[in-house]
Amino acid sequence: MNKIRKGDEVIVIAGKDKGRRGTVLHIIDDERVLVEGINIAKKHTKPNPNLGIEGGILDHEMPLDISNVLVFNPKTKKGDRVGIRLSDDGKAMERIFKSSGEAVDI
Repeated sequence: MNKIRKGDEVIVIAGKDKGRRGTVLHIIDDERVLVEGINIAKKHTKPNPNLGIEGGILDHEMPLDISNVLVFNPKTKKGDRVGIRLSDDGKAMERIFKSSGEAVDI
């Protein structure tokens, strides 16, 4: 079970976008994460009229290392580490915030 999932709101803790928040769009090989609006790079694109691609300089989101993001805890308004425990019935696993022990809401 992954501690960070697609759709989670995360906060960046290292790098040029430190302190910014965004939503996880995609997880790449359990070690890289693509976050909406974070780690923007300029990409020079050649036009291709056959495919309808307009050329120019486009903004492109690049992946971050998963160790550089924390799941955002709305109660404390900070990033928080995530752990995994068995639910009360003992059949399913659930993600919890390490600081408070509360379940991570999806």
